[in-house]
Amino acid sequence: MLLTITTTFQPATDLGYLLAKNPARLHTVDLAFGRAHVFYSEATPERCTAALLLEVDPVALVRDGDVFDQYVNDRPWVASSLMSVAIGRVFGTALGGRSRERPELAETPISLVARLAAVPCRGGERFLREVFEPLGYTVTATNHALGEPFGASRYFTVELSATITLATLLSHLYVLVPVLDDKKHYWVGKEEIDKLLDYGEGWLGTHPNRDIIVRRYLRHDRRLTRDALARLVDGDPDAETERNEAAEEALERPLSLDEARRVSVVAALKVAGAKRVLDLGCGEGKLLRTLLDEPGFEEIVGMDASIRALELAERRFERVPERKRARVKLLHGALAYRDSRLAGFDAAAVVEVIEHLDPPRLGAFARALFGHAKPATVVLTTPNVEYNALFPTLSGFRHADHRFEWTRTEFAEWAAAVSDAYGYRVRIE
Repeated sequence: MLLTITTTFQPATDLGYLLAKNPARLHTVDLAFGRAHVFYSEATPERCTAALLLEVDPVALVRDGDVFDQYVNDRPWVASSLMSVAIGRVFGTALGGRSRERPELAETPISLVARLAAVPCRGGERFLREVFEPLGYTVTATNHALGEPFGASRYFTVELSATITLATLLSHLYVLVPVLDDKKHYWVGKEEIDKLLDYGEGWLGTHPNRDIIVRRYLRHDRRLTRDALARLVDGDPDAETERNEAAEEALERPLSLDEARRVSVVAALKVAGAKRVLDLGCGEGKLLRTLLDEPGFEEIVGMDASIRALELAERRFERVPERKRARVKLLHGALAYRDSRLAGFDAAAVVEVIEHLDPPRLGAFARALFGHAKPATVVLTTPNVEYNALFPTLSGFRHADHRFEWTRTEFAEWAAAVSDAYGYRVRIE
């Protein structure tokens, strides 16, 4: 599976700064489904080409996922959602529109040609062009015939040429490659809407094929498609989230639950002797800020699926001295997927997060956290529905996005089952 990106913008070797990958080196990254390699087939001041090559293990795909049930499939050779995951992991800085050495160039449109060696396209060349040409690309598509008596196939070699920013090109590829394929190798849940809207910002809402792009990206899930299209039409999707969180905070403020949680979680992490701590679903960074004030926590990593939340979290550290700030790192990611960046930590805090997951996704969350990341200690909180009677103005759940609120017995049963499955000991407080 091969993607190349070429520029003739001079000096062309600045592409290495934009991708944060030195042209003089081979770069290899381990992924859940194989390995990704980045190398440069040419690197001169006049022309530079970076290649992203994926080595996919089809056996691992079948063993770890429920999407592909046959060992023999086309996934190792064609651009698919696997390529999108690799772009996010390997070119994450460029995808986010950032470059430490060339910040001004990251915001400058330059001549770029992206070439995908093999792309499966449900809908043929016509659909392929309908997806990319409205975005300003010159599209060259070569179909790979299957020979007699089968004729044309759904596989194409595709070149996309345009003068755009590198971040824009990568965001188009991230979203649209799985759309062409009309498949994804992982479960699609509510957090996938956030990724779609983040990477579709500025172009998806006005795309003439917006509806079919959204539908395919979300694996034809009607509820998710409806929600995504509503958010595209209605404007800033984070405004409603922020209103809901403000309402929840105002509801709980008289009982000081928000502060009490953070104090209790920090105390539990101290008792565990944790030095390297994860805050999963960190939101706008309240717990992160509290953890940072405790010198015993030497490395603190916050992760959230919302780019907006991470931006708000980043602002909390603007006035923090650089030496202290260096102990904190923010990651963009989703809780229900295995992520090697989360492995090896002393502890993970999951504070008021799981109730935002659809119940069918709790199994994937448990596998990703307890089965794959395997922190030595997990401190997890979730609302107690039996406590809600103490809120005289409350009807329904405490937060409009909560998918459930458990009784104490239900929480204890879930915690015991997870602990038994993954070799943890559980204590409920």
